[in-house]
Amino acid sequence: MPMTQAGGHATHVVRMGQGRRQALLIHCSLGHAGGWAPMMVALDDLLDATAYDLPGHGRSADWDGEREIQGLSTDTAAALLGGAGPVDVIGHSFGATVALRLAVEHPALVRSLVLIEPVFFAVALADHPDWAEAHDADMAAYRAAVSAGDPEAAARAFTARWGDGREWDSLPEAQRAAIVQRIHLIEAGAPAIYGDCAGLLASGALERIAVPVLLVEGGNSPHYIAAINDGLARRIPDTRRAVIDGAGHMAPITHADAVAAQIRAFLRDHAPA
Repeated sequence: MPMTQAGGHATHVVRMGQGRRQALLIHCSLGHAGGWAPMMVALDDLLDATAYDLPGHGRSADWDGEREIQGLSTDTAAALLGGAGPVDVIGHSFGATVALRLAVEHPALVRSLVLIEPVFFAVALADHPDWAEAHDADMAAYRAAVSAGDPEAAARAFTARWGDGREWDSLPEAQRAAIVQRIHLIEAGAPAIYGDCAGLLASGALERIAVPVLLVEGGNSPHYIAAINDGLARRIPDTRRAVIDGAGHMAPITHADAVAAQIRAFLRDHAPA
């Protein structure tokens, strides 16, 4: 698996698929590029996809804490595409927010967007400011663990809300260790997903996105995701919605075939020119 310098960051890259349609895959926080493999089995004939490990994830270099992590992740994506676009960009969770930022800052690189469970909380909280107190309560155990400097407790609390439904103690030891090691990256993303430090919402940039967008959510996901997708759909001119029955936040992994079917139908309707 090759390593490359992209956006000034040592980045691990994986190629997947035998199709003719170029795509970029951007995984979730605490994940890695290989997490796309189950979904790509169902899209192998359609996509020629590049997936990369976000800064601090998988085999990519650690995040040094200097550059804002969503911006660095976006610069990495743009560099990997090398100005060759446009391509179909598919992102999950935090990776979906990177995909959204890529479409705003580098529109020539993006042919279409698939945003799976985008965690752009700034949208939901802008539309529902009264939810802030409830959201803080939902994340209280995680916040307390972060404040106490207890990464394992923070990882346990975070995955209980945003994981794949498995109990923490049932996860393989190596997986638990990897999550604990990277849990600080959740806080690193907060200025972008809560504070909109890139100005995607505040600047009106979402209304100027000119490519078709598929918004995907799990039927059993926290209600914030539906509110985020509601807000994105109101702001982005050309959107389609898909709900994956029975799925939660980790839908591309737990319900890979169902997510792939929605992506295939969406891309079929938006063939390259």
